[in-house]
Amino acid sequence: MPQILIVEDDLAIAVALEDDLRMEGYGVEVVHDGEAASRRARQQRFDLILLDLMLPHKDGFEVCRELRRAGVSTPILILTARAQDTDKVLGLDLGADDYVTKPY
Repeated sequence: MPQILIVEDDLAIAVALEDDLRMEGYGVEVVHDGEAASRRARQQRFDLILLDLMLPHKDGFEVCRELRRAGVSTPILILTARAQDTDKVLGLDLGADDYVTKPY
């Protein structure tokens, strides 16, 4: 079963994503801050990371940067309300595989 790490501090969004993905047959783990995301993504192999940018303790840009520098090659999909082109470019430059703005 493919494993997905959801990194989202908004509980309602996290629960909705988790429920939908589980119904589709994915294994899902949810963390709510950047430090936990960075730690979990290094401890366990995931098939995909869904990463919000605006997180407590460490933002999603920093999480993405850290994971890529640590050699974590798991695809990262940034899901965020930040829709400016400069944010999209930065996210992709830091190693994200795609960038989707909320609402999706």
